[in-house]
Amino acid sequence: MKTIIEPFRIKVVEPIRMTTGAEREQILAEAGFNLFLIRAEDVLIDLLTDSGTGAMSSLQWAGIMRGDELYAGAKSWYVLRDKVREITGFEHVLPTHQGRASERILFELVGGKGKVVPNNSHFDTTRANIEHTGAKAVDLVIEEGRQPTSRYPFKGNMDLTKLEGLIKEVGPQNIPLVMVTVTNNSGGGQPVSLENLRAVRKLCDRYKLPFFLDACRFAENAWFIKQREPGQQDRSVREIVREMFTLADGATISAKKDGLVNIGGLLLLRDAGLVRRADELLILTEGFITYGGLAGRDLEAMAQGFEEVVHEDYLQYRIRSTAYLGEKLLAAGIQIVEPPGGHAIYIDAKHFAPHIPPQRFPGQALVVGLYRHAGIRAAEIGSVMFGQGTPPPMELVRLAIPRRVYTQSHVDYVVEAIIEVFGQRDRLRPLEIVAEPPTLRHFTARFREL
Repeated sequence: MKTIIEPFRIKVVEPIRMTTGAEREQILAEAGFNLFLIRAEDVLIDLLTDSGTGAMSSLQWAGIMRGDELYAGAKSWYVLRDKVREITGFEHVLPTHQGRASERILFELVGGKGKVVPNNSHFDTTRANIEHTGAKAVDLVIEEGRQPTSRYPFKGNMDLTKLEGLIKEVGPQNIPLVMVTVTNNSGGGQPVSLENLRAVRKLCDRYKLPFFLDACRFAENAWFIKQREPGQQDRSVREIVREMFTLADGATISAKKDGLVNIGGLLLLRDAGLVRRADELLILTEGFITYGGLAGRDLEAMAQGFEEVVHEDYLQYRIRSTAYLGEKLLAAGIQIVEPPGGHAIYIDAKHFAPHIPPQRFPGQALVVGLYRHAGIRAAEIGSVMFGQGTPPPMELVRLAIPRRVYTQSHVDYVVEAIIEVFGQRDRLRPLEIVAEPPTLRHFTARFREL
C-alpha cells in the first residue's frame, strides 16, 4: 500500500486553542521574538522539539498505574533495568531525569581543562556540559553532512580521517572518550551507518580510547541502517540496535526521544570504576541508584516505551510520516536538508531567506515568520544556537515531529503555511539580540526585529 497509516487508534484528544494574527503579534513582542518564551497554550502546531512531547500508549499508561513508589529497590526499577539490558546488552544502567543529566554526570567525571571530546556533531546540551568542565567539544562529521542538498544516505557519519588526525594532534591521553550521536540531530537528523560505527570502534581500540554513543534516537538510526545499508535488510531492528550498543563502552540516552516518554534518561556504562563514581554522583545530584530522580511510574512508562520503539510497524510509520513533510516542501521548491531525517525536517534558512545575513539570524526570522503567519512553533538551529563562537556551517530551522501526536491533516496544514510564508519570504525581517545569557542563549535570549 502506498499510504502509510498510523499504527494506532486515537483514544484521548486534547483541544488546541486557535489564536488570531493580532494575538500572535502581541505574543511575539512580549516573548522578545523567542519562541521558547511563548506559552504552549498559545501554539497551534508545536514542532519546537520532539523531546518529551510524544503521546504515550495505553500500555504505558497502564504501567504508570503499576508504578512502585518505594524509595530503594522498587519493582519498577527492575522492570526498567531488565528491559534496557535486553535491548542494549549493557549490564550497568543508571537512571536519570533526562539526557542532559546523564551528560552532566559523565563529563563531570571524564572532562576537564585540556581535554578534547570529538563527536560527529555535538548537540547543544552535550556541548555545553563538555565545555562547562573546561574541555573542548569538536565536531567531525563527514563533508556530505555539511551540504543540505547532498543525498548521501548516512550524512551523520564521523569523518575517520579527521578523527585520527585529531587524536594524533592532541594526543590520546587528552581525549577521555570518542562520542557519536545517533541520529545526528544538529546535522539534520541524519543517520550513522553500522560500517562507520564499526570503524570508529576499531580506531578507538587502536588508540585505547573509550567509545560512547549519544543514543537518544537509537531506534530511528537502526531503522535507517535496515533500509539503506547493504547487507542489513534481512536483520531485525532489534538485532541492529543490539550491535550498535555492543560496539560502545557507554551511552547517554534521553528517553524523552526514543524512550517514548515525557521525562527520563539513562547513562549506560561498562567500566566498573566509572560506574562506582557515577553512582556516587547520581546519589548526590539526582537520587538513589534505583530511581535517579524519577517516580516509579516514570520507570514503568520508560520500560514499555523502550519495548514499543523497536516495533518495526511503528518505525515505518514514524520515518515515513516525517519524509512526507519533507517531500512536500521539496516539491514546492523549499530546500531542506536532504534526504529527510528521522525525527524532524530541517529547512535551509539561507536558501529560504537569502536577504538576511547569518549575523541577522535568518533561521530565527523564519521561526518568527511561521508563528506570526500560522501559529506554528519551530526551532532555530544555526547562528543563534551555535554562533557564539565559530559560525555554524548551516543555518537551519528544525520542524521536530512529536511521536504519535499529529495526524496527516496537521502536517498538511504545516506544509500549506510554510509554502505561503515562502511565497512572501521577502517580508521576513532580520533580528538582533538585545539580551542573552553566556551559554545556551537560544533558550532565553531576547530579540528585536530590524
